[in-house]
Amino acid sequence: MIKYSVIVPVYNRPQEMKELLDSLAVQPRSDVEIVIVEDGSSDKCDFLLDQYELNISYFFKQNSGPGDSRNFGMSKAQGEYFLFFDSDCLIPPDYFDKLDEGIRTYQPDAFGGPDAAHESFSDVQKAINYAMTSFFTTGGIRGGQKQLDKYQPRSFNMGLTREVYERVGGFSDIHPGEDPDLSFRIMAEGFNVILLPELIVYHKRRIDFSKFVKQVYKFGVVRVILNKWYPYSKKLVYFLPTTFLLGVTGLLLLSIAFPAFLIAPFIYSGLLCIDALSRGNSLRVAVMAVPAAWIQFLGYGFGFLKSLWKVTLLGQHERSAFPHFFFDKKSLD
Repeated sequence: MIKYSVIVPVYNRPQEMKELLDSLAVQPRSDVEIVIVEDGSSDKCDFLLDQYELNISYFFKQNSGPGDSRNFGMSKAQGEYFLFFDSDCLIPPDYFDKLDEGIRTYQPDAFGGPDAAHESFSDVQKAINYAMTSFFTTGGIRGGQKQLDKYQPRSFNMGLTREVYERVGGFSDIHPGEDPDLSFRIMAEGFNVILLPELIVYHKRRIDFSKFVKQVYKFGVVRVILNKWYPYSKKLVYFLPTTFLLGVTGLLLLSIAFPAFLIAPFIYSGLLCIDALSRGNSLRVAVMAVPAAWIQFLGYGFGFLKSLWKVTLLGQHERSAFPHFFFDKKSLD
């Protein structure tokens, strides 16, 4: 009997899929199946499958985005629980043991875990991971610390029961943002959604600083859309990056007449560097964590501000204001 169906959408990333399968191959279990959904790739990963003694199902479909590909995977999966990983994740060898323990203890309907940087990651990847998980940037939400609001699992490390899927449905066509959107709909049905802080994956984030700017900008745009869809979910914490952006802009303007105002950004940068060092990062990674954190705040803040202007103040429909944030659903037609 299959307990866990691991569903992984992949798009032109065979090397990443190999590394993910390598990490799963050291923890083979008869109650786990792996459902790979190739989302219209030209560089496919099907040639890898015979290299592993794992229960793997492989499907190729036309490109319709990661959310719809996960939905396709759920429609084919046989397990009691559906687990979602990104193709750029590595799974620790004790992952399923910790998951078993978490399910026995808390009986969640949906759950997620934090991500961390593996020692093999590049310095840039480690610096970005710090920016995404530090208390000084995100409040530690993605790093597994106490939540600032109701927990919303992220699809790089997320799970739900078959019952949840059958009642609530799958991911929507927005991207990014399809995972908190699904979390809100799950919670609205009264299901128990929790964070399992020990359930870590290593998230490589195929990214450099230029790509990171675009990613966090999109996160900011989407948060305003989610606030519109789920007004009860609005939290002051979501406005902090925009407040940070406006505050920094004000400080720069004031510093023209009063240079002493520039001290505050330097103090904050110093705290970031010291904290990154205290978490076991090298000096090089700690120094790189500073621009990573600033990029996260300023990029997210700008995206949030732009979306707030278009969607909230001007009243534009989100699909016309940001059409590239929505995929056409095709795979299950």
